[in-house]
Amino acid sequence: MDLIKAFSDFIIYSADYLWNGQILVTLLLGGGVFFLIRSSFVPLLHFRHALSLLKKKEKEKKGLSSFESVSSQISGIVGMGNISGVAVAISLGGAGAIFWMWITALLGMITKFYTCSLAVLYREKRENENVGGPMFVIINGLGKKWKPLAIIFCFFGLLGVSPIFQSNQIVEVVNSIFIKGDYMFNDKFYHDLTIGILISFLVSLVILGGIRRIGKVASRLAPLMVLIYFLAVFYIMFLNYDKILPTFLLIISKAFGPESILGGSVGSVILIGARRASFSNEAGIGTAPIIHASSKTENPIEEGLVSMIGPFVDTIIVCTLTAFCILVTDSYKNLDYVGIEVVAVAFNSSMPLFGPYILLFCTLTFAISTLFSLSFFGERCMAFLVGEKYKNIYRYIYLILILIGSTSSLKFVISLIDLSYGIMAFPTMISAILLSSKIKKISDKYFKNLNL
Repeated sequence: MDLIKAFSDFIIYSADYLWNGQILVTLLLGGGVFFLIRSSFVPLLHFRHALSLLKKKEKEKKGLSSFESVSSQISGIVGMGNISGVAVAISLGGAGAIFWMWITALLGMITKFYTCSLAVLYREKRENENVGGPMFVIINGLGKKWKPLAIIFCFFGLLGVSPIFQSNQIVEVVNSIFIKGDYMFNDKFYHDLTIGILISFLVSLVILGGIRRIGKVASRLAPLMVLIYFLAVFYIMFLNYDKILPTFLLIISKAFGPESILGGSVGSVILIGARRASFSNEAGIGTAPIIHASSKTENPIEEGLVSMIGPFVDTIIVCTLTAFCILVTDSYKNLDYVGIEVVAVAFNSSMPLFGPYILLFCTLTFAISTLFSLSFFGERCMAFLVGEKYKNIYRYIYLILILIGSTSSLKFVISLIDLSYGIMAFPTMISAILLSSKIKKISDKYFKNLNL
């Protein structure tokens, strides 16, 4: 037990050290600024065109359509990070953290344009399917001598895309709304393990079917789960309409407040906002390029444009709605609650009869849909490390990891993923920055022809 606690403490300390420092946040935010300047804002100015590309019909049978790829991306990033992650951000950094989540998301949109365009440009054909991601960008774009960087990405990718956070929060929301301390077997561990087994069984029905089934399921679940959550939060905001403008002003004022300053250099609120936004929409982390590389789309720029929709929906829309839901109800002021419990208080106070059950449905849908997509990311990392022949092994490892997440503490699982995401960002961003001239060249040509 001492060894387990020591390992847990090490992971928590390492994650805090990485994200509370300036190097990683500078890489993610500074890299986004670099891409923004290099692109002259052009991709963002064509966001409407990006939306129109979702309607494009591809005739190829293999791979995902643009709509399926962005839906899989959204289902992979619109999840518990949009609910409990936002609550954690507000609890740690106050309302001002939301502003820096917005800034991180806007920079994340242009970052995804570059990383996902590169993923399509440097992808390969394996078993008659398109495969790619930062690891292929590194070896095919930068050369074989950079392969250790690709290996680092894939190793920590196996941990970063693990299902432990989602399964942990599914168990938590079920316990807080339904169980309320009345555990099966009179033992929390075996109670949580039983729920974990049920989750594993449900997820196995989808992920064992492979990427095309994941794409089809995600394309149906993603719009539905976002719509239902929108309606619930809009209702809460309607009940508290008089607090909407003061809440917006609170976010802005707290973002630049003196309490945000750490050592007179970088603000703690900025760090918290960037960390939680990166966890939520993963821009610059490298998982989205893996799914977009599987697209049928032959044009890298078109897929890069489509990829920008993910951070916009995830952070600018969904995270903002969650934040306003928490702030207008003042549920964050109750220090007895953390994570998803804060959101549960907001839903219960506004809709006492059915609010908690709406939240339960939304969180279960968010989390399970995320579980469907994350398995594919890990599978591709496994295939790169040990070969295509053994990639399916990860699907079974993935189901076991669901059980581990179900019985672990929230602090440990979120720190493990934060640490992995932070390390994954270095290979992803370094390769994208070094190869940005390639995308600049072909994007200039694409947008020139588009405007003719």
